[in-house]
Formats: sequence, C-alpha cells, structure tokens
Amino acid sequence: MLDSNSLYVKDENGNEKRMTILFTFDNEVIKKQYVVFQDPEQDEDEVYASAYDENGQLLPIETDEEWEMVEEVINTFVEDSENA
Repeated sequence: MLDSNSLYVKDENGNEKRMTILFTFDNEVIKKQYVVFQDPEQDEDEVYASAYDENGQLLPIETDEEWEMVEEVINTFVEDSENA
C-alpha cells in the first residue's frame, strides 16, 4: 500500500514494515508506474523498486529488460541528487 511518502510491505515473517518512498515514475511505453523506496532502518545505499497499480498495490518487476530500465532511472536519480 502506498501513501504520500511511505509504503508498507510484509517481511519474510509476515510483519508489516514501513518503507520510505524516494520517488515514483511512469513508463509511458510499457504503461506501468514504479516506486523506488528504501528501508529507513537499513543502509542508505540499498534501495528497492516495484511496479504498482492504480490502487497502490505493489507488483513484481517481471523481466530483465524492465529491471535494466528501472536501474537506469535510479542511477539518473542518484547522479542528479549528487549534482544538486
């Protein structure tokens, strides 16, 4: 589930965990929305990504090509943040 700056995921034990949303983006070509987030209790260098639907439900990133596109967007975000 997504809200304005957080999302909630279940860990391997079924416990709900709050994650901090770094940014979201749309891919018009494949018509999907993505969220990039991190665990505020973990290493700041580790980020996660997922697709999500119009109800805010997280969906898996399905292909290697899709992962490559998401990683490229994340790398651009990091570069822009470092240059700001």
